Parts: sequence; structure tokens; C-alpha cells
Amino acid sequence: MEKLIYEKSSPGRRGVKLPESGVTDKKVSDLIPSQYVRNIPAQLPEVTELDVMRHFVRLSHLNHSIDTGFYPLGSCTMKYNPKVNDAMAALEGFRELHPHQPVDQIQGALELLWNLEQMIAEVVGLPHVTFQPAAGAHGELTGLLLIRSYFEAKGTPNRNIVIVPDTAHGTNPATAALAGFEVVEIGSNEKGLVDIDALKSALNENVAAIMLTNPNTLGLFEEEIMTVQKLVHQAGGMLYYDGANLNAIMGLVRPGDMGFDVCHLNLHKSFSTPHGGGGPGGCAVAARKELFPFFPKPVVVKYEDGSFDFDWDREQSIGKIKGFFGNFGILVRAYTYILANGCDGLQQISQDAILNANYLKENLKHVYELPHTQPCMHEFVLSGSKQKSRGVATSNIAKRLLDFGVHAPTVYFPLVVPEAMMIEPTETESKETLDSFVDIMKQIDRESIETPNTVLDAPHNTPVAKLDEALAARKPNLRWQPLSE
Repeated sequence: MEKLIYEKSSPGRRGVKLPESGVTDKKVSDLIPSQYVRNIPAQLPEVTELDVMRHFVRLSHLNHSIDTGFYPLGSCTMKYNPKVNDAMAALEGFRELHPHQPVDQIQGALELLWNLEQMIAEVVGLPHVTFQPAAGAHGELTGLLLIRSYFEAKGTPNRNIVIVPDTAHGTNPATAALAGFEVVEIGSNEKGLVDIDALKSALNENVAAIMLTNPNTLGLFEEEIMTVQKLVHQAGGMLYYDGANLNAIMGLVRPGDMGFDVCHLNLHKSFSTPHGGGGPGGCAVAARKELFPFFPKPVVVKYEDGSFDFDWDREQSIGKIKGFFGNFGILVRAYTYILANGCDGLQQISQDAILNANYLKENLKHVYELPHTQPCMHEFVLSGSKQKSRGVATSNIAKRLLDFGVHAPTVYFPLVVPEAMMIEPTETESKETLDSFVDIMKQIDRESIETPNTVLDAPHNTPVAKLDEALAARKPNLRWQPLSE
């Protein structure tokens, strides 16, 4: 047998001493089939507790995170996650729950879900809410399945078209196709908003819905949203709201009041729960009463005596779309966030997000091309076309930002803007952070003129230098492996 070699291992070092198992060989054979019993000792690294601690803390410092640096990732709202949220989710009464517990033992959890439903319903202006979806795109699928079931129940299964604007999030057309709809894309007008004439041309008796986010992916508020909803509803269709950009409007205007029939909210965006790193995600889907019969089951119900239960008896339900009842720990965090901020606080969040985005836009528009000059909402899109003409592409600018401890904004999206940089500072960043980002972006612009190789060869001081992107895509090295003798 080959011996594994660990760089940080030294024979005889121990970080912990485990107690004897007390299981004899005879008992092992009774408990575990012989083919699964290891006949040789596990080849593990021999290290002290301090070695282990320093190793993993060092690795954690190699990752960029919202706790360590600015993260202006457009359309993803990488806001700070308040630690009080984690403290509440870690309370024993929440932490130790099991989804198979009897309903009479989880009344507090059900009350939280019920209260959070009422809060989200008030924020979006739609009466019914489910938290079963795992995250945003899963919420989109849930919402579109509700719409499809609604039209099937009405005897109009011919409504199989979903309209999406050319500025839509990439998940929108993908989700619509997955839900069995035909996708029709419509263009934007010169202001970066929905082209009303294009919408009129796309509407017919086969349209089930239009998927929009407002503000849109350019960070611009759809000024003619009431005209859009009137046209779609007159054609017999529904409006789906992608809540990825709710961080710009919560407390100011509600999707339900704009005419939307169903929406999903990314709890890991507007409501400050963890985002990225593979999860955990969180999602709320809200809808009008006409769609409620089709909601995923079970739904939480409250009785007159103040007790709570799950309602499984729902004949028209689309069924379960996720195991158990949603990502409960994330829901606790979102509930905490809303309680901590209150109505006025949620409004202030949106106002500060809008203020921060416009501050950055006004300070950078003379250095980078600004395709749409009207005031933005919580994010805006610049173009690196000017820098590209000097030989420095947006991808180079993104990599150079890493040298300053700043994560790159979303690049090359939306596709309607060449060399796009979608920037969202969120409301949690200070003026000092924003000013520093402006200075960095201006320095990179100067470097594109004076010393372009400084940008082209970036990053220079990250743990991993510039990669061969083609090789990395074809032969990714995804994990560390020990050497062997």
C-alpha cells in the first residue's frame, strides 16, 4: 500500500485523543457488513490542534468575502450579514428542531413562519406567501408552475408563452423553458426600458406571463410599468416579478401595487441572509389569491385559538417542490432582519442603496462610459469600451480590482451593454469605502493609458496569479490531494 504524504504532517503529533470505541471485532461484524470494514488504519495527517486551526484560518483568509472587503457585485446585493441574525438562528429552540417533530412541539417555529409570511406579504403587496423554494431560481420555477397550473385549471393550456425583456436575468428564460413555456424575447428602448411597441407586438392569446424585475438589470426603474401591466392583463396574461432587485424599492413601492401577480424574493439579497459559497439560499414566493390554491403543500394555517398547523389537504397544489418546509435557518435570519429594521428601516435601506449607487455613478461617469444617464436605483451599468479601445478589456479591469482587495462587479452582463460592468454598492457601505472604490477605478483607468501591462497582467498580489482560463476550463484542478510514495 502506498503511503500518503501530507505537507503539514509529522509522526506522533496529536490534536485530540479519542476514547476507545468499546466495540469488539465481533460486534463490528454484527453492525457493519465486512466489505465496508477498513482492515488498515486510516491514513490521516498527524497534526496538533494549533496546526489545524492555523491551516484552516489561513485558508479562510484566502477567500474574498463581504466580511473582509468591498463586494460590488451587480444584481446580487452582497450586503453585510448582521451577526445578530446568526445568533437568533443559533438559539436552541430553533437550532435543535427536527422536521419530523410533531406539530404540537414546533408551535414557535410555525408562528415564526406565519408572522414572516404576513411581513413579506406587506412588503410586496401580495396576500399569500410560501417559503418552500430553496433559492431564487427555484422560486421562479415555483411561480411559473403556479401560473401554468392556473391556466390549466381555467381550461386555457394554450397559454404557453412567457415574454422576457433583453435585460432579463439569465435565469428568467431558463426557468421559463424548464417550466415548459416557450420564451419570447423583446427589446429595450433607447432609455434601457421595456419597449412598449415591442411588447404590444408580442402579446397574443397564447401569452401566459411576462417576467420583469423593477428596477431592471440596468438599475433603471420601469417608468411605464403601469402601462405594461395594463397591456399584459388586457391580453389575459400575468406579470411575474423577479425580486432580485427588491433592495431598491422595499418600503417605497410594492410589486403588487405595480400590478404584479406573483413574485419571488431572494432572502439572501434584500433580507441580508448569507449569499454565495453554495448556499444556504432562501426564497419567498408571494402571489395573488387566484394563485393560492396551487401553492406548494403544506401551507401554514392559524386557528382561532392561536395555534398553528400544516395544511396538507390541497387538491390543486403543485405538490412539494423541496424536502420539508424550506430552509428554516435562513428564514429565522430574515425574520430577525425585518424585526431589527422595522418599516422605517426597510425604507431607509432602499433609500441608502439608491443614494450609494448614484454617488458612485456620478463620480465614475466621466471616466467610464455611461450608456444610460438618467438617475439609477440601487445599481448601474458602466461600459469599459473606452478602455477596451486602448487594449484593456473589462475582464482585465475586473482582475486588477482584486489587487486592491475589491471584488469585481458583475461583468459582461447585461448583454445589451458592450464591456458591461454592473455595479451595486448596497446600503451597507460607507462613504469612505465608496470614495476608495472611485479612486481605485480612476487609477485603473490611468494605468490603461500609462502602463497597460499593469492591468493586462493582473492580478499581481492574490494567492493565485493570472490563470490560463482556457486550460482552467478544460482541466480544472478542483481539490487538493496528498502525494504518495
